[in-house]
This record gives sequence, C-alpha cells and structure tokens, in this order.
Amino acid sequence: MIEMSGMVENIMVYKNGKEAYDKLKAIFLSSEMLPEIILLDLNMPIWDGWQFLDEFTKIPIKTKITIYILTSSNSEEDKENAEKYNLGGNYLIKPISLNEIKTVLAEIER
Repeated sequence: MIEMSGMVENIMVYKNGKEAYDKLKAIFLSSEMLPEIILLDLNMPIWDGWQFLDEFTKIPIKTKITIYILTSSNSEEDKENAEKYNLGGNYLIKPISLNEIKTVLAEIER
C-alpha cells in the first residue's frame, strides 16, 4: 500500500523487532542515511515494538526520524505506553487506508 502511494522512494522491511534494531543500528554506525519514517508494529516476533523502542531510543541519533506505531491493538495501555515515547499522536490502528498513508507521508514532508 505504501508503494502504491507513489510518495516513497525506498522501503526497508524487517521480519521482527530485533532484526529491525540490528539493521538500523548498523546503518547508523556506518553513517549511512537512516530512514525518515518508521512504521512500527507492536506485535512482532522475537522483539515486540516496545522492546524495539526501548533499545532504539538509546542510539544517539541526531537526525529526525518520525516513528508511527501501526498496530491492531486498541488497548488503552498500549496508547498510554505510546505517550511515554511521545508517540501518542502517531498511534495508528490497523487496518489503515491508502488515504491515511498519504496523510502520514504528507505530514512528514512538511
């Protein structure tokens, strides 16, 4: 769906939170360009989204990366946890439409 929006040049997809963390940390350490946006599912194998955030936020990244939590969870506890990472406004409940994806991408381009 994101590719269909026509607004994204490069997409990185990882199968679990640990893989995402390891690959993104390696990109940071090699001084390669990090993504501008991360769409993070909370329900991933090996490391869930919270474990990813706990570790990823420890990396001293200077560039702005916007993280959106994209999840099927509508629980108040998860929404409150998102607030702890200042991601309350970036909490999207699946399924999301192509128009919602375009809105998110347009906000980032501003």
